[in-house]
Amino acid sequence: MRVVTIEVSNPSRSLLDSLPGEPTTFIRHGDGLVGWGEAARLTATGARRFQQLATAWQDLIEKAEITDQVNLPGSGLIAFGSIAFADSSETESVLIIPKVTLGSRDGRYWITRIDGAEIPGSAGNPFDAPEPAGAVVDQGVQLLTGTQTLAGFEQSVEDALKAIEAGTVEKVVLARDLEARIPDGFDLRGPLRKLAERYPSCWVYSVDGCFGASPELLVRVSHKQVSARVLAGTAGRGTDPAVDQAIGEALANSHKNLAEHTFAVDSMVRALEPFCDHVDADQTPFAMPLPNVWHLASDVHGVLKGNSSVLDLAAAIHPTAAVAGTPREASLELIEELEPFDRGRYAGPVGWIGADGDGEWAIALRGAQITGDVVRAFAGCGIVSESDPASEAAETELKFKPIVDALTKA
Repeated sequence: MRVVTIEVSNPSRSLLDSLPGEPTTFIRHGDGLVGWGEAARLTATGARRFQQLATAWQDLIEKAEITDQVNLPGSGLIAFGSIAFADSSETESVLIIPKVTLGSRDGRYWITRIDGAEIPGSAGNPFDAPEPAGAVVDQGVQLLTGTQTLAGFEQSVEDALKAIEAGTVEKVVLARDLEARIPDGFDLRGPLRKLAERYPSCWVYSVDGCFGASPELLVRVSHKQVSARVLAGTAGRGTDPAVDQAIGEALANSHKNLAEHTFAVDSMVRALEPFCDHVDADQTPFAMPLPNVWHLASDVHGVLKGNSSVLDLAAAIHPTAAVAGTPREASLELIEELEPFDRGRYAGPVGWIGADGDGEWAIALRGAQITGDVVRAFAGCGIVSESDPASEAAETELKFKPIVDALTKA
């Protein structure tokens, strides 16, 4: 495999305007990566899926001839990945190496080609290529109740509260789903552009049918610097500015939400400590506004020791208390007992890894998975001792809003 990365000066189109018909992408604030086609695909299932993918990726790197004239995070040989949430999931975890990757960061742009691959009609510059399927079509898809009904979800929350009272778990994250049939030739570029425009601070992702706009960074590694953003604790936005600000302040002082958040931060710090010389987390979480919700957020930083890759760290961190619960194993067992579906890649790691082991992975939230002609969206909540089933159900509605709006015809 011959990999060549060259810089592009003054591109006429942005990354979002360069999405292919079946997009592979990871973008935030307009910067990131877009993949065209598929040069190679690595797959794994089961409890050793991270390790199997990491081994296969290393084998591929060792056989590759890489020329990188840019030397920025995301240039050179990279793979996009989407990994199943549970060890028991029947859904494949994947690393996909595109034939052509377009990248941008801090005002610089580049193209990476595998074995000299070209995009049809690009005249050597994919940033100037015509859209492969003509104008983006806004088809509109209406998501309806999936396997878990609203009443079923509230009953699961009741059952979880009993488990918390019995001391089985301290926190557990439960999800529900919505689904719909998609029309022939469904164009995913429209929903992705809507998500990027409405949620620019989120990581807009699309890998092998798993897509969305995640507010939560699982882990980033760049030149030995490790970072993560933990979100746990949610409140809806207010329409009046003064009321909205009061909601954010109340969230930051909510005993229930602070307790839920503490579980998630402690989980992240403990998972990173074996890989880092030191790990620092925000002493006090901050209320982070998104267009539809407030979240309690904390940033975590560390300095990597040894030669671990971002995929190694993702394997150790996943699943965090923010998407599973505390203690981890007991919460995972309770999720399998109370959720009537396989989460697939929902709440699993999604992102990219480079040949040097650096990369950036978010948690696959505020999104959906396309399988055949079905799209299924998920949304979940952290259940702690003070949780109320009706309130948790209402929170899932808030968390479904980004993907519901993105799929709804404008």
